[in-house]
Amino acid sequence: MADDLPLPQPVELPLGERTSPLGLRTQLVRFVLTGGLSAVVDFGLLVTLMALGLGHTGAKALSFVAGTTTAYLINRRWTFRAEPSRRRFAAVVVLYAVTFALQVGLFSVLFDALTDAGLGRLAVQVVAFVVAQGVATTVNFVVQRGLIFRLR
Repeated sequence: MADDLPLPQPVELPLGERTSPLGLRTQLVRFVLTGGLSAVVDFGLLVTLMALGLGHTGAKALSFVAGTTTAYLINRRWTFRAEPSRRRFAAVVVLYAVTFALQVGLFSVLFDALTDAGLGRLAVQVVAFVVAQGVATTVNFVVQRGLIFRLR
């Protein structure tokens, strides 16, 4: 049962200590798990804030920030085992803005193209969402692993 699985524990690094990076497979699994948890934070806060009467735009803005911050903190410590850094945090913020634009843009292009191709609305939504999310997640992982959290 999923409830029986232990929660991942953050890895504390002494300041200034260099460690060898985790393998690609381990990082990828941790990245996906972190993304799932961050999505739960994002969606849960969105629903909660809207239930408390906040409008959908404000609620989504706050929940996106909370989900993104959750992802950054967990990925930094657990997935990529990196020391805290304002520069890394700023780079992640820029990356998430870029991947957000990539995801929304790709979704829109695919939505129009697949609709014009005669697919049903639900099929168009699912295919466009999965492709856009997959591309954005791949870009996000590659940039974080290869640039933002690379050990120096």
